[in-house]
Amino acid sequence: MSVRKTIPEREGVFFITFTCYKWLNLFEITNSYDLVYKWFDVLISKKHQITGYVIMPNHLHVLIALRNSTQNINTIVSNAKRFMAYGIIKRLNIQGSKEMIEYLKSETSKIEKKRNQVHRVFEKSFDVKLCLSEKFIEQKLNYIHMNPCSKKWSLVNHPLEYKHSSMSFYENYYKGIKSKLTPYTALFEED
Repeated sequence: MSVRKTIPEREGVFFITFTCYKWLNLFEITNSYDLVYKWFDVLISKKHQITGYVIMPNHLHVLIALRNSTQNINTIVSNAKRFMAYGIIKRLNIQGSKEMIEYLKSETSKIEKKRNQVHRVFEKSFDVKLCLSEKFIEQKLNYIHMNPCSKKWSLVNHPLEYKHSSMSFYENYYKGIKSKLTPYTALFEED
């Protein structure tokens, strides 16, 4: 579902997708993949869990398990997009990408400008699905990991080759290598 309304849930596993404005490859252009990883670190520091992800050149898919959150998923995603937008604009300025900066500036509405939003970096809405079963999470995880290999993208031949994905985490997890990520199977284990 494309979200423009408030999702009240503060706990659960969510499959989230958000996209750069007009599908511009802003993560790639500015090499801002690290901004997503920093957001993951913030979520993990708040005891939430990242169980799968892929950061594509112009969008992000992530499975997040919220635990005892003081914020709903809308606020969490809005804060992430705001943080990443500042970082992306800063990097565009450093690169001297005046034309792109002016374009993103020209795409903000009068209402957004009144709210002190200067640039349109991400699409306004985002997609979110509450994951109620292990089977559904497995389906979304497979989709996430195969995204870089899809015909549309063809970024790599095998999902393990894509650097900005949790696929290698799962490969290493089963070999006993530790990570900040939480395997989806752990979400269904008894406490």
